[in-house]
Amino acid sequence: MRILADNVLRLSKLLTRDRESLPSQYLKDPDLRLAYLRYYLPSNMKKVHLALSDLSLHPEFLLSKPRLRVLDLGAGPGTALLGLLAFFAQRAQRPSLTCVAVDRVMENLRIAEDLFNSYRTNKKLDATLKTIRGDVESADYASEDPFDLIIFSNVLNELFPFDEDRIARRVAIVMTTIGLNLAKDGSCIIVEPALRDTSRELLEVRDGLVAQGAYVFSPCLMSSRCPASDNPRDWCHEDIPWEPPALIKEIDKLTGLRKDSLKFSYLVLRKDNNSLSDMFGPDAFRVVSEPLITKGKIEFFLCGMRGRKLVTRLDKDRSPLNIHFDKLTRGAIVSFERLRDEGARYKVEQLTEVIIHKHLQG
Repeated sequence: MRILADNVLRLSKLLTRDRESLPSQYLKDPDLRLAYLRYYLPSNMKKVHLALSDLSLHPEFLLSKPRLRVLDLGAGPGTALLGLLAFFAQRAQRPSLTCVAVDRVMENLRIAEDLFNSYRTNKKLDATLKTIRGDVESADYASEDPFDLIIFSNVLNELFPFDEDRIARRVAIVMTTIGLNLAKDGSCIIVEPALRDTSRELLEVRDGLVAQGAYVFSPCLMSSRCPASDNPRDWCHEDIPWEPPALIKEIDKLTGLRKDSLKFSYLVLRKDNNSLSDMFGPDAFRVVSEPLITKGKIEFFLCGMRGRKLVTRLDKDRSPLNIHFDKLTRGAIVSFERLRDEGARYKVEQLTEVIIHKHLQG
């Protein structure tokens, strides 16, 4: 256990403060690969669930096809595909899944195949997996029908990390991949680490994709330029409560790490203009901060079609109409009746009604 914990700590440092030393194919290292499988995979596989949940909520039933073709680029040991299987294993409607995993490391693909087949059999899912040794940059993998889902999970931030034009190159890869491989009614899911630098670079990629005609389905409620891009101290990420298994708790005790929640940034793109905002209207907001509690008031940052702005409720204005303001969490989608716009911020007054449409769930 001590050796495993030491390797987890080594991998953690490479993925965070020592990112400049991170090898491009770090999972070739058997010690780091085992550390990833035991410590990171159980949480990382769940990070695709939020994007899938967003898609399943849309009134067009975007995940309702009887058969879904899925392409996972930079698949590693199949983490995102395991998350996909776990998501549909919990649902009454289970499509037939035809999956393709692409990675440069052959051992990753062997592990992905073993884990995929074991999970599929255990959960009695109709799913197949084809593995391809290749690069994300190769782009064209639609040898048969186009794909309904394309997944980049913890991949983009590892591409061209020291290049000055890395954002433009990542945008080009995503746009080319979508153009060559994605069905006209398909979705592209991007998941990235919640670090400030990686999350801000995802915002830059997002804006570059929008400028080239991609449509943002979620988490944003608009497809215009991200307002958080203007301030280098701002970035968007999710933080979902999670109960880790016993092994991860033990590793946390030995290393001083904490994995008691799922932290990540994500983006869902479409070729059509379907959006999560279709369900909630132009006046809805997403909560993009933790509660900011100071003496006599509680505040959140909101983001929506009207931009990014602080919303405040004074304790003295708490009322039965706005009581749900107390229950807001990062990622929730909310709208208001009789919300006062003070220019620099919004103010929730006693007669303001707070309507929560969706809480953040993995």
